[in-house]
Amino acid sequence: MYNLAIIGGGPAGYTAAAEASEAGMQVVLFEKDTLGGTCLNIGCIPTKTLLYSAKQYYNAKNSLKYGVAAENVSFDYQKMQQRKQKVVRKLVAGVRQKLQNGNCTVVSGSAEIVSRTDLKVVVACNGGQYEAENLLICTGSQNFTPPIPGLKDNPDVWDSTDALNAKELPGSILIVGGGVIGMEFATLYHELGVSVTVVEAMPRILPLLDGDCVNILLEKYRKQGISILTSTKVKSVEGNIVTIEPLQTEQTSQTCQTVQADKILVCVGRRANLQGLEALADLELERGAVKVNDFMQTNLRNVYAAGDVTGKIMLAHVASRQAEVAVGRMLKRIPLQRIAYNAVPSVVYTNPEIASVGLTEADLTGKDCVLPIEYVAKTLPMAFSGRFVAENEGENGLCKVIIDKKNRTLLGVHMIGNPCSEFVAAASFAVRMGYTVDEFKQVVFPHPTVSEILRETVTSHP
Repeated sequence: MYNLAIIGGGPAGYTAAAEASEAGMQVVLFEKDTLGGTCLNIGCIPTKTLLYSAKQYYNAKNSLKYGVAAENVSFDYQKMQQRKQKVVRKLVAGVRQKLQNGNCTVVSGSAEIVSRTDLKVVVACNGGQYEAENLLICTGSQNFTPPIPGLKDNPDVWDSTDALNAKELPGSILIVGGGVIGMEFATLYHELGVSVTVVEAMPRILPLLDGDCVNILLEKYRKQGISILTSTKVKSVEGNIVTIEPLQTEQTSQTCQTVQADKILVCVGRRANLQGLEALADLELERGAVKVNDFMQTNLRNVYAAGDVTGKIMLAHVASRQAEVAVGRMLKRIPLQRIAYNAVPSVVYTNPEIASVGLTEADLTGKDCVLPIEYVAKTLPMAFSGRFVAENEGENGLCKVIIDKKNRTLLGVHMIGNPCSEFVAAASFAVRMGYTVDEFKQVVFPHPTVSEILRETVTSHP
């Protein structure tokens, strides 16, 4: 009998397997597709690989502003795709080697739970049965397709996986959904010369992020020719013709119009994948996901869950951390650890990047208020960083810090400007540890770096 059975080999699954094996547990991991899960194979890594190629092309075309002349700049999308696959294969091999080093048993195939008692869980896969004392559900999530007439079985409609695997670029694309995934694809296609239209039902794109940062991105993209239609819903699709309708506001009337594009890319979110869990009839769900406590325990004594299937924050680094917490609880490690969801950093890999952690002003004001805290918002343009000015000709940007007015602790940090993704972890650490303004002043940042904008903003006068 194994100590731990894990269903799903994504960031949560392979992190848990490595952690548990290193601690001496006997582990079996089931993966129906390829190790690495959505993030590594059809999500984060392939998307960022293609985005980097697109950025190289974009920078080459615009290099003259840095005194560098590049003529007849072109790109080969087939080679971009080949490089993407090479990157993915290399990283998948690394995950496989890590699990082999830990003597973890990896079983390929769709796993299904046969039975469960408080003493053991029985899992079936590829004609075999496996028993384990504990079960960790890491089945991830899958693309959600809204019930819009004409989307299903339409060859002109893509999801994110279809888009990443396409051998050729469309001449034009309409993206349904202006969230993180939608805007990253909008960036990719726009920088490679594709005509892009984004349709978002909310009043603005990236609705969960800081409004001032999003407005900077929105202004730039609209100037560059990306058509972004907010407060607009898709009513129906017929072939590659999309019927859209503005949502009722004081300024608009309910008039439909049609938009034609070579491809329609649907990016309206993901849903927890619960396939194979049917035998756990008593497993408690919450809003279509597996409900867990602070230690990733479900309501069943020896069943845990981590990653997207929990319906928490659907990010790979959150999944990995949840897996560590779950294994720590199984091993009864002291002190017991929890996840600081208030200090989880997030990044949108547009150009420029947006990076954030902690509370936004919307969280602290108005109808979206979650905490009655008096706060101070300090802002500075990214141009206060010499390195940013040197490397981002003609660009603007913003750093905003949310500070508890009474305790002077950092509640949130929100930035737009390259390469803020590379130093948002410093802001995450400060929020996680509850740094005060005076404590943050004592942190020494290297000069010249764009990261200095954090200290400049925190120590600036309101």
